[in-house]
Amino acid sequence: MAAAVARSGFRRMFSVSAFAPPKAPAARPKADPSPNLFVSGLMFPNMGLLAGLSKRTTSEGLREAFAEFGEVLHARVVTDRVSGFSKGFGFVRYATTEEAAKGIEGKDGKFLDGWVIFAEYAKPRPPPEETGMNSQPQQSWGAPSGSWGAQ
Repeated sequence: MAAAVARSGFRRMFSVSAFAPPKAPAARPKADPSPNLFVSGLMFPNMGLLAGLSKRTTSEGLREAFAEFGEVLHARVVTDRVSGFSKGFGFVRYATTEEAAKGIEGKDGKFLDGWVIFAEYAKPRPPPEETGMNSQPQQSWGAPSGSWGAQ
């Protein structure tokens, strides 16, 4: 009897029907049209960002790539503070929303430095959340202030 229960338990554990497929992620909200663009690398709808801009892409290269669609006021590839390498995304600011729309239409899904890039309107950064009673960050080193040892 115990062997039969164990076998059915193994069957249930290793059968395909025992596992539910992962739920599809919620659709990302679209940003309102603005002259600000977010430029990133290869994206899959259900997996998010997988690869970014090429490590060879510079802010100047990003500016030149998008300048053919309008007046670029600012272009920046975001880099790591320590290594200086690209984090795989950047921002482009056009003079007008119409030029930004042309930039998205012209570069979205196209190659830049050998990588497929995606351009979309930039979403504003959400405001920081309050951390509780006081809005100052807590220190994670040293003795707490007003604690033992203070005389």
